[in-house]
Amino acid sequence: LRSSCRRWGGLVQPGGSLRLSCAVSGRRVSVNDMGWYRQAPGKERELVARIFGGGSTRYQDSVKGRFSISRDNARNTLYLQMNSLKPEDTAVYYCTLRGEYWGKGTQVTVSS
Repeated sequence: LRSSCRRWGGLVQPGGSLRLSCAVSGRRVSVNDMGWYRQAPGKERELVARIFGGGSTRYQDSVKGRFSISRDNARNTLYLQMNSLKPEDTAVYYCTLRGEYWGKGTQVTVSS
């Protein structure tokens, strides 16, 4: 899986926004469960958002109302739109397809 950030280095100020993308080859995002995980230094990896094959979504409580997971079936790409970012959102973010295939990881740093 390939991932990218809108901003080089994934640096954003508190309250800002950032969109992560994850392009998929070999599998269709439209029919697979996909998600975004993150891992902060010294912390356990946590699932922050997921989208099911049927289209339903679920979010970690700490990001509800701020993050949105979506997919572009035509581009076979998964997205994570992150709004109202907080310093505690700082982590390496990973996209996954069915928990079987993983993106390389994207560092997101929220700091003033």
